[in-house]
Parts: sequence; C-alpha cells; structure tokens
Amino acid sequence: MISRCCYLLLVVITVADFCDGGVTSRFVRKLQESRDMPLDSDVFRAPPGYNAPQQVHITQGDHEGKGMIVSWVTVDEPGSSTVTYWTRNGQKRSAHGRITSYKYYTYQSGYIHHCTLKNLQHDMKYFYEVGTGGNTTRRFWFKTPPEVGPDVPFTFGLIGDLGQTYDSNDTLTHYEKNSMGGQTLLVVGDLSYADRYPNHDNVRWDTWGRFVERSNAYQPWIWVTGNHEIDFAPEIGETKPFKPFTHRYHVPHRASNSTSPHWYSVKIASAYIIVLSSYSAYGEYTPQTLWLQDELPKVNRSQTPWLIVLMHSPWYNSYADHVMEGESMRVMYEWLLVRYKVDLVFAGHVHAYERSERISNIAYRVVYGGCRPVLDENAPVYITVGDGGNVEGLSKNMIEPQPEYSAYREASFGHATLSIRNRTHAFYNWHRNQDGYNIVADSVWFHNRIWTPYSEILPSLK
Repeated sequence: MISRCCYLLLVVITVADFCDGGVTSRFVRKLQESRDMPLDSDVFRAPPGYNAPQQVHITQGDHEGKGMIVSWVTVDEPGSSTVTYWTRNGQKRSAHGRITSYKYYTYQSGYIHHCTLKNLQHDMKYFYEVGTGGNTTRRFWFKTPPEVGPDVPFTFGLIGDLGQTYDSNDTLTHYEKNSMGGQTLLVVGDLSYADRYPNHDNVRWDTWGRFVERSNAYQPWIWVTGNHEIDFAPEIGETKPFKPFTHRYHVPHRASNSTSPHWYSVKIASAYIIVLSSYSAYGEYTPQTLWLQDELPKVNRSQTPWLIVLMHSPWYNSYADHVMEGESMRVMYEWLLVRYKVDLVFAGHVHAYERSERISNIAYRVVYGGCRPVLDENAPVYITVGDGGNVEGLSKNMIEPQPEYSAYREASFGHATLSIRNRTHAFYNWHRNQDGYNIVADSVWFHNRIWTPYSEILPSLK
C-alpha cells in the first residue's frame, strides 16, 4: 500500500512538473572565467622521440563495429602509415593507411595518417602500434564493441563543446574516472575552438588532439560537426568549410551510403546511432534530407532497439543563448523522428545542461498560430550536453518561467553517460564537474519506445 501511494505521488509530481515547467537546479556554480590552458601545459606536450606519432585517435571504422579507423600525426617527416595490431594471444597483423595534409592561411599541418583496421572480432581487446618503420613507435589498445543484438548492454559517454580550457580538462578527467565506464564517447560537436584565435590558429587543433589523446587513443569517439568546425574565413582566403576537421577526422560515412562525413550512421551493440549536421543543407531534396528519409526505414528495432540521434544545435532550448537556432531543422525533420519513434536526441551548442520531457511540435499550424510542444509518447527525449567547458563559458541566462517541456536544466559544466541494459531499459546520468567523480546530479531510467512505450517518471528519484 505504501509503495502504491509513493507511485501515485510520483505521478502527481510528474504531472505538476510538466504543467508548471520542470526543475531548474538550485546549484550555484562559482562564477569564474573559462580560460584556455597555455600552450606549454603538460596535457599539450608532444611525445618524445624523433617523428613520434601524436594526436592518436580512433573511431568506429564500419557500420557494424568490426572496423576501427586509427589516425595520428607525424611532424618531422611522413614516416610509415602502417598500423600493427594483435590480440593478447593472437598473431600480429598489419594494415596500411594513407597520408594527407593541408594548409590553412599561414599554417601548414603535419602529416596526417588514417588507417582502417578491418574484420576485427567483436568484444575483443586489441593492442596496436603506430610509427613503425624506423622512427619512434608508440603502443596503445582498444576494445571492439560486442556483436550487435537487441539485449546487448553497452555504456556511452556524452560530451559536447569541449574546448581546451581548465574546465575542459576537469570534464575529461571526470569522464575518465566515472565508475559507469563509458565504452564509446558520443561527441556532439564543437571540438577545439581553434577558430576563436586570430586567423583560426590551427596550432590549437594540434594542442586539442594531444589533449584528448589520453582517452581517444583507447576508445572510439563518434564525431558530430558543430559551428566551430566550419572554419569558413573568406577574409583570409579560407573558403572551404570544415577544412581542418575533414582532414583530421575521418568517419565511416560511406558504410551507411552517405555522401558526406557530416551525416552518417553506425550500429553499436543494441543502439543505432544517426549523426546529423546542423550546418549542412537540410531542405527538401537536399542530400542530407534524402539520406535521412532513406535511412530511418532501414533501422531494424528487433536488432537495434535503441534509436539515437546526434546533432549540434538543439531543437528545444530554454536558455537565451542560441534560442530558436535549430527551429528550421526541427520543422523539417521532427515529424520523421516521431514517426520512427526515435528514443533520444543529444545536442550541444548551448553551454549548459538540459533534459526535456517526451514532446513534439509537429502539429505546426502557422496560419492559425498553433505552435506549441505537447507531450508525445512517440517522441524522443531531447538532451543538451553543450557543457564540456569551452572558453566561451557557461550559458547562464534562462528563459523564465521554465517552459513546460523542460524537465531539468542547470548551468554547469559536466558530462553524461547512457547505460543501455537491454532492449527495454537504459539508465542515464548527468554529472557536474563540481561534484565527486561518481556523484550524479540528474538521472532517469528511459523506456524504449518500441519495446516498452510507457511514460517515464521524470526526473527519477534515487
């Protein structure tokens, strides 16, 4: 009887929260400027040795999780693009990659290597070496994801708008020490913030690559492009958008029949991840739109029950910064996400944290003025994690009163984890940097939209 009363009380609280807006955290972060770490910081230090590979990073290299793209930079000379890899008791194998480089204004990049390891075993730890062939060799390891299946557990990390400040370092450290143990990091755009320096100083792309190597060389990061990756600067003769990013970071977009590295999909364990580009054309008849319309019907929810979409600019945002910037994309695509019952949408751009209710606004009647989000059990939950710690600082100004669709919001730096347990349930946590490594500031159990399309009790009580 007591538990039943508690459940009813939770329902009443949830309904009340939606009617009056959700929770605005009372936590007050110490107001201080976010400052980039200086160039001589230890986290930016180049590895010792002649032509030592640096900025080593990996991402999934195919659609199913049996490939890995290994990338790195050499400075003194091209060196070898070969990756030697092996399992603990297995024979060493080799794969050969390619070298690229680019010039941006007066900056000349190093030699950027990309090598795809193919036909790997699922759920297997691999050791790998880069820099073979007479120069300095460096060794790392990674673990491949388990074979795709409906009840395969897996934990994702989530970080957006990271940058390279002291706060950024705190965010990455908290993620690394989180006991939930993220296996793959979903990075929702705005990486180095090099474009904030005079002439888009691409040295800050190098420092960022060395900074994140401590994590990204050991587990795959799934890339989303944000506005700070555009690097469009015609005033200095740089007119090719995304030039540094596309040279430095390769993704397996062709495996999902995408014509661009800015939108693509991958399967990981029991999740189907769709990456969209907020800064590529998304009107009717555009390549991204045609691809998404073709991609969503392909998702087999019996194989990958969890359908997750990543983008940079949020569609629902109750902060004053970047308000309504994602509106035109929402109008174009939201009906598709509702139709195919996407479970979760993660975005960045707004430098704060926010989680929505399950809502949609697809009954968009411009003529009659009917434009208001409503509860919709077929809709995703929208989560903004643009709180990585970048030099632009926090978004502190919130729209008041808190909108009905907003379940929880807080202006703090941090990161999140999503732990998928099976086809029906996933446990989500958000952690602020000011807390201990394992302290949770916001959490909720999510029910899969296909297998358990029940209402969530938001936010969950622990």
